Amino acid sequence: MSEIHDECGVAAIYCLKHSPESQVCTFSEPRFCSYMMPRMLQDIQNRGQLAAGMTTFSPNRGHLLLTHKEIGTVSEVFRMSHKLKSENLMKRYAGAASIGHVRYATCGTDDASYAQPFERQHIQKSKWFSFAFNGQLANYQQLRDELLRENENHLARETDTEIILHEISRVLSRNAKANFLDVMQHLSQRFDGAYALALLTAQGDMMVARDPLGIKPMCYAFDGSVFAAASENVALLNLGFEPEEIRDLPPGHMATIVDGQFQIQQYHAAPTAAHCFFEWVYFANVASTLDQRSVYLSRTRLGQELAAAERAKPMFDWNDGNTIVVPVPDTSKAAADAMAYALGVPSVEGLIRNRYSGRTFIENTPEQRMQRAKAKYTPLREVMGGKRVILVEDSIVRSTTMKVLLGRIYDRGGASEVHVRVACPPIVAPCFYGIDMPTVSELFAPKYLNDLAEPDDATHAMMATQLGCDSLRYLPRASIARAIDLPANSLCQACISGQYPTAAGQHLYQLVLGGAYSASGRPLDA
Repeated sequence: MSEIHDECGVAAIYCLKHSPESQVCTFSEPRFCSYMMPRMLQDIQNRGQLAAGMTTFSPNRGHLLLTHKEIGTVSEVFRMSHKLKSENLMKRYAGAASIGHVRYATCGTDDASYAQPFERQHIQKSKWFSFAFNGQLANYQQLRDELLRENENHLARETDTEIILHEISRVLSRNAKANFLDVMQHLSQRFDGAYALALLTAQGDMMVARDPLGIKPMCYAFDGSVFAAASENVALLNLGFEPEEIRDLPPGHMATIVDGQFQIQQYHAAPTAAHCFFEWVYFANVASTLDQRSVYLSRTRLGQELAAAERAKPMFDWNDGNTIVVPVPDTSKAAADAMAYALGVPSVEGLIRNRYSGRTFIENTPEQRMQRAKAKYTPLREVMGGKRVILVEDSIVRSTTMKVLLGRIYDRGGASEVHVRVACPPIVAPCFYGIDMPTVSELFAPKYLNDLAEPDDATHAMMATQLGCDSLRYLPRASIARAIDLPANSLCQACISGQYPTAAGQHLYQLVLGGAYSASGRPLDA
């Protein structure tokens, strides 16, 4: 699963006033609210490690909005390992309000100009704003083509973020009295895809919005003194908000602070939600709760589903005293532990993840991915030597990492057998809503499925032979909704079904199958 990445995470915080009763704002003056932004971004660092940044607002300086963003982790960008440098940075960017962003990119370039937030300066305060964005526009190419056809427009980057900047600017330029509701209603009519937004203006107003289908997560809290929002609720919990104070922003809604007044408004109605199921399976912090569903509990139920499948069709005797369950660190651990407990088998850490190998950017070749896989995990012969290993993984994407890992478990770990259990159905289609995914031809599973909706026993056996393990078993699609405890029709499961929740997404999939478009939704000749 290390072969796919979410693209980013967003956060926002606004200190309206100082309240001694507030458990969140511990500073004596609300102008120091922005000091908490790097801490919030660290809590969602799992969503992107390529770049980070923040914009702050202060009415007491010439630059009402100031943006700081660079390539690097949150700690690197905000100099958190250097006390003096960090303090000087925080003083320069001190403000009562701030939005922030962590980024992973699909474009393969370490270019700071792509880092967010994006700021648009303007002489009129109502048109001067900065915003951060999580997601992807499935109709990006259409929007880009339309913009370039009009009035000799020019786009400097190949990114959805620049499209969003121009669309927001268009609303504000056409209507001097435009408000946040006008902006979001316009965007919802123009955009097809996933977009969780945080926006801050030079007037000191803030907006956090979630797309009409709620594909990407967004939560918020307000205690009367401090407003905060983030892609995951763990960032708000660690600020000091109580769990009961934290709410999920409903799809098609926005939270705003205008003239110091907090409000929740609906800007677009949708018949049903389409929450990305991968948030619970892999992307989100295991400590987070998204749309009132615990990530940890969802992953434990995936493990229980694996155990139920094992009991229904046993492939070997796991009660022989020589069988162990080993998770692929780290996100598979909850599922592995739950599976092992249900089967009465020890769950042990037979693979140790190297956490200090440094940041690895986008690997474009199989050789690069193989080298990364070799460096990432160390098999423990003392744990796996001579054992039958049930290896639990989140998913198999290209299979490059899994093949390398299996070889090391047999050779270095000394396992006598390895049986791979995948806590997710096979990935058969690309994502056009903000997950970096390979092309269909690069995916492992589709070439074995043919017309099958899901793999049968014979298909599982063929796949196991190709991977080089003793057996393989995926979860069926029905397990996902049961584990997350949400109706299947309120989850986006496009990457495991080929059925997309938006018209542009479904259209792009047909173009990808026809060979005209890449998995990112961009034309191959672009």
